[in-house]
Amino acid sequence: VEAVHLIADGKAPRIPQPKEGATYEGIQKKANAKISWDQPAAALHNWIRGHDKVPGAWTTIDGQAVTFYGSSLFDASVPTGQELAIKGASRPGLVTKNGLVIFGNDGKMVLVRNLQFEDGKMIPASKYFSADETTALELTEEEKKMAEDIR
Repeated sequence: VEAVHLIADGKAPRIPQPKEGATYEGIQKKANAKISWDQPAAALHNWIRGHDKVPGAWTTIDGQAVTFYGSSLFDASVPTGQELAIKGASRPGLVTKNGLVIFGNDGKMVLVRNLQFEDGKMIPASKYFSADETTALELTEEEKKMAEDIR
């Protein structure tokens, strides 16, 4: 009750909180979330997961910023896949059926499951090279007749 009265009367002591020992981290900005490739795989994984979902850890691939989401440490033999040049990385990534495998400077691997492009489009990392492919729908004669009947 005494503390409430001191506050109400404007007489409560004001002690500024010291900055030493503070644990608050400011809001992360996208510009500060760029991936530094000269790190071991565990540090890359922690960086990507630490920035997942906001603001998203990113790097440059084919001249555009690509954001990585959903990483996990990959402890297996090097999988087969299509190489993907990543700016700043000492070794190209591998687009595999499970996602994008990236390498730390220790030779260990991280698996990234999703990628987001500058335009906001998000794809599974395993579909990186097939993302621009579109297939035309081809109807059989019976389906064409049915479509005409529906029209």
